[in-house]
Amino acid sequence: MKNIRQISAAALVVALLGGLSACDSMTTRQRDTAVGAGVGGVAGAAIGGSALSTLGGAAVGGVIGNQVGK
Repeated sequence: MKNIRQISAAALVVALLGGLSACDSMTTRQRDTAVGAGVGGVAGAAIGGSALSTLGGAAVGGVIGNQVGK
């Protein structure tokens, strides 16, 4: 079960990096929001281990990423 979680987290990071590299036309603020949501989602999954904690982490990370560039 622990290996599945690690593989899932690694796949999420790879998908996030691949998705971000395809978005050249994003503004700095949009990019920071997307990165914050990705990092928050991974952290939420690692800490909580449920879908709700992953979504919560992504939401919080997105808000923080959005506010960093102000």
